[in-house]
Amino acid sequence: MGRWRFLLPPWGCRRAPGSRAPFPLWGQPPVPRAAGGPVALGAVEPFPSLQGPPSRCLASSFPLPRQPVPPLAQTLERYLRSLEVLVTPEELEETRELVQEFGAPGGEGERLQAQLERRAARMENWLSDWWVQSAYLESRLPLAVHSSPAVVLPKQDYSDWRGQLRFAAKLIAGVLDFKAKIDQQALLVEYRGGHPQCMAQYSSLFASCRLPGPKHDGLLLPVPGRRAPTFITVVRNFQFFQVEVYNSDGTPLTVDQLHLQLQRVRGLSWKTDKEPLGVLTGDHRHTWGQAYSTLMRDRLNRESARCIQHSLFTVCLDAPVLKVSDERYPSRVAAQMLHGGGSYSNSGNRWFDKTLQFILGEDGVCGVLYEQAVADGAPIATIIDHVLDYCKDPDTARAPMTPLPLPPKLYFYITPEIQWDIERAKQNLDILITDLDISCFTYRGFGQGLPKRWGLRPDSLFQVALQLAYYRTHGSLCATSEVVSLRRFHLGRTDAVRPAAPPGAAPGPGHGYAPRPGNPPRAPRPGRGDAVPAAGGGGISERQDRTGAGRAGHRPAPAGTEAGGHRDGQRLPGIFMDTAYAIATHCRLLTGQVASRSDCLMIYGPQVPDGYGVCYNPLDAHVNFAITAFNCCRETHAQRLARTLQQVLDQLARLLGENPGSTDGEGGGDVEGQP
Repeated sequence: MGRWRFLLPPWGCRRAPGSRAPFPLWGQPPVPRAAGGPVALGAVEPFPSLQGPPSRCLASSFPLPRQPVPPLAQTLERYLRSLEVLVTPEELEETRELVQEFGAPGGEGERLQAQLERRAARMENWLSDWWVQSAYLESRLPLAVHSSPAVVLPKQDYSDWRGQLRFAAKLIAGVLDFKAKIDQQALLVEYRGGHPQCMAQYSSLFASCRLPGPKHDGLLLPVPGRRAPTFITVVRNFQFFQVEVYNSDGTPLTVDQLHLQLQRVRGLSWKTDKEPLGVLTGDHRHTWGQAYSTLMRDRLNRESARCIQHSLFTVCLDAPVLKVSDERYPSRVAAQMLHGGGSYSNSGNRWFDKTLQFILGEDGVCGVLYEQAVADGAPIATIIDHVLDYCKDPDTARAPMTPLPLPPKLYFYITPEIQWDIERAKQNLDILITDLDISCFTYRGFGQGLPKRWGLRPDSLFQVALQLAYYRTHGSLCATSEVVSLRRFHLGRTDAVRPAAPPGAAPGPGHGYAPRPGNPPRAPRPGRGDAVPAAGGGGISERQDRTGAGRAGHRPAPAGTEAGGHRDGQRLPGIFMDTAYAIATHCRLLTGQVASRSDCLMIYGPQVPDGYGVCYNPLDAHVNFAITAFNCCRETHAQRLARTLQQVLDQLARLLGENPGSTDGEGGGDVEGQP
């Protein structure tokens, strides 16, 4: 059945035998309170760590394997191989000496490796907590652009606010239908490469939120065994509303009932002079953390903010945006989903801390913005596929005659201090949005079907294309990070592949690709052999990471609370002070594939100021691409890289015997949305 296989027993992850009790929570420590009592000011309500039993729907008849700790020698060997095209031979030799010293018997490497193995022996997943803590909660960059990805859904068949509300009602009903499958343990276990995937993330998707802090953030997650909230938040014209989505008997509202409530929200939010309080959540995390403390001093603000945080999810009813040319339309829609378009547009219609936000415009555009400290892209894609299928054939149950209450509006008391915080956040967010360069397009020369016919991994072929396009654009190679899933392991999240460059370092002189000056070139291979070894080499690195053997998992070790020597007052190993380590971890290409049955596209910002963020969704006959860069860097240009990538894909198509089409000039594949 493709991605899915049906299992009769309930699905999920079982606690590994002999595992300890749940470990402390991420972020701020929980503050104890009396049963049913109020939460202390600024406190984080207790929630289960992902190291504990996730929820009632996560019992399974089979245990998933624990994530292994990669062998140190293998990690060091792969680290050196990845540096071969990034540094000069002299720099590589200096790094080799540091690596040998680090990995010597009885050295620092063995000591840190032993600490990792002890951690892995007593924890259900030794990496996930560190990954969430270091990659997300400790980051002080704004969630908008820098952290939270957006998914652009296919354009819907409506063009006014009436169609917007009608589709929003069906979308909400579809999300509630998916949530019911989670609650009833009726979801199908996901399989990838023949391996069952950990389903623990689904229990935290709803009624969860990120909580800001001045130094690091925390997470609000649903408490197992406690009744889930029965409401969502809807925001329009910068005004938030609490909308109940269940009847008193526990049944979800019908599409007609939801449509009625959304009409009421529209009638209550006609004013357009409200302060865009939501832009605060898109500011730098330390700034928002300080403003959050100020905001929460008032009881009215606390009640409204906690309503948003505890709601199942948020629906954003965006106002109309300016028309753009057909060429720029895909990029404009992607920008609207990623950051809202600015304080003058729809950025105030967001609460960027919220795990799930569904965005609907009046012109048929729609999408999803999600906070990835709680969930990764694959579960989000699963929800999207389900919701879009549901919207095509929604449940037509007859609405009960019981009258529904008006959705209450969530009010905030804006003091002069908070007003100043809002103005500063508006300025910072507008600067960030202006700095972002976006190029989205659909390449129709071929899809994932062509490489599969040649026995190649589609993802590996697209990674080779990206490397080659980058080289043609900038004349050099760069460190690349590809996000891959580790959900085949118990409580697995994601990791970052550092594609091994030597196997694809020289597809041949005709491809305009050569190793770094000073390194001897590999002998070119004639014909189709040029591309086949390159595509295979990238697949080896990806498979190693998905099986837990990737070297990226070792990288958080110096920053870990136990294996990090510098946090214990010890000297940081020299290998992590080396210039080559900084080069290897400065990933100018942040790439990722989020496959979905729907014709959608994910987008996120670059990882570094002088880099690119590239996400793609390969379908059978075409591939959707989103490329981002920052205008502040003169070297990067999203549209130029997009044009070069199209030419590379055309060349690879011809190399594999496919005619991508014919147009004037170089590169014949049809590209939609490319200026």
